[in-house]
Formats: sequence, structure tokens, C-alpha cells
Amino acid sequence: MCLSVPSQVTQVYADATVSVDTLGVKRRVSSHLMSEPLLIGDFVLIHIGFVMNKIDEEDAKLSLALYREIVEKLEQEE
Repeated sequence: MCLSVPSQVTQVYADATVSVDTLGVKRRVSSHLMSEPLLIGDFVLIHIGFVMNKIDEEDAKLSLALYREIVEKLEQEE
């Protein structure tokens, strides 16, 4: 099973790659599999370095809040 954390597009490049921010981790990934263009601010799901789909901003923010809550609880257990 894979867990995909929503990432926000921060930069769009002419070579069909985008920079994304995933909970503070920044990286450049491919958008070659996307049929629709991506814009700065879009939320996406990534699998093995490829954007798989764009997701709704409200859903992305809710998911990110839940992931942050999970991380906080795990850190408290340590």
C-alpha cells in the first residue's frame, strides 16, 4: 500500500516538470503523465516522481492537517 501526501506546486517549468512542496520538503517532479496543465498553487498527488493527479484544495488541506496531527502524536510517543 502506498501513502501519498498532497503536495503543492510552487514552480512550473517548460520541460513538463514542476517543483512541489510536501510538508516542507521541496523537490522537482515530472508532470508528463498529466493531460491538463498545472499551475502554481495547485495540489497534486505524486507517485515515484510523477504527478498522478490534481486534487481539490480543500481536500488537500484537510489531508495535510490530518498528517500533521499524526506526526505530532508519533513525536509525543517518543
